[in-house]
Amino acid sequence: MNKKTEKDLNKIVKTEKKLEKFSDLLSALTTTEDKKKLLWKEAYQNALDDRESANILFTDLLLQVKGSVTSHAQFGLLMSKYLERMAKSNDQILRLAELIAKEEDKQGFTSDDIFDQIGN
Repeated sequence: MNKKTEKDLNKIVKTEKKLEKFSDLLSALTTTEDKKKLLWKEAYQNALDDRESANILFTDLLLQVKGSVTSHAQFGLLMSKYLERMAKSNDQILRLAELIAKEEDKQGFTSDDIFDQIGN
């Protein structure tokens, strides 16, 4: 297996572990509706996927632009869009953590527990 394939596989495994931890966190919310949990899980997965996709595109473009002033001028705006997408995904994950923290407050969990679960 080449290094790129191995690296991609490791990213997939890491994302799956994050989703599993997030699902475990949602399962602990006994008084929260299943429909809400499903939507939160989908939002989390989408944010992770969006962030990873933008990172791949940004990295690819960065390697092409490296050292070329002309390329920076041509692709700089596009690169900033990818960075904005990654930042927006991070904001979505933080917003999810806030929503879950509110639910867990009702059940006696701490916000530190939540951030520990979804931050790893």
